[in-house]
Amino acid sequence: MKTLHLQDKDYPTNLKYIYQPPATIYLEGSIIPQDQIAIAIVGSRRATDYGLNNAERLGFELAARGIAVISGLARGVDSAAHRGALKAKGRTIAVLGSGLNRLYPPENKNLAREIARSGALISEFTPDTPPERQNFPRRNRIISGLSLGVVIVEAAKRSGALITAGFALEQGREVFALPGKIDSFTSGGTHDLIKQGAKLIESVEDIIEELEPLRNLTKELPGKVSVKNG
Repeated sequence: MKTLHLQDKDYPTNLKYIYQPPATIYLEGSIIPQDQIAIAIVGSRRATDYGLNNAERLGFELAARGIAVISGLARGVDSAAHRGALKAKGRTIAVLGSGLNRLYPPENKNLAREIARSGALISEFTPDTPPERQNFPRRNRIISGLSLGVVIVEAAKRSGALITAGFALEQGREVFALPGKIDSFTSGGTHDLIKQGAKLIESVEDIIEELEPLRNLTKELPGKVSVKNG
């Protein structure tokens, strides 16, 4: 485990310039300069198959292009996004709402190990901090702060993913939303974001065309993860 302070040269550049960046972050794995080119993917913990498949597809396709995938290691969309990036053998970073010695949820222990080998686990909380409810909204500003833009895959109207979208807007990041079924509980929040001006996306190309640093990447997309609609 490593400790990075705000003044350290290895402290993540994107995060350094947000409002109230964490003075100290704890790190398992590594942060490299290329991780500045990053997109966050977040969404419902109770995601549908549609949300899980699309989160994994977007994570895979972004990572295959050399774009780091940021998420929160939570159940549902977050886990699927990390797995997609790992399948592409790309970079992925998980921001925890607990200390690094108290991984949550516990069933993601093996996933966390893979992430640390292919990127990093990050927390602003001391290593033995338990996963308390109030920690998770607070950590969301780090998820958006590490990224150039945030993709909301599925979110109910009161989803924590919408907190991440709010932080993204405050930090001057782009907000993207994947549309879902109009009668789906997990589509209400994403559709509200689209009504409020978030960019509707259907593919990774919709994200890339909006952000110039991504358009400059030349890494080819080697394949696609199949997606089931519905």
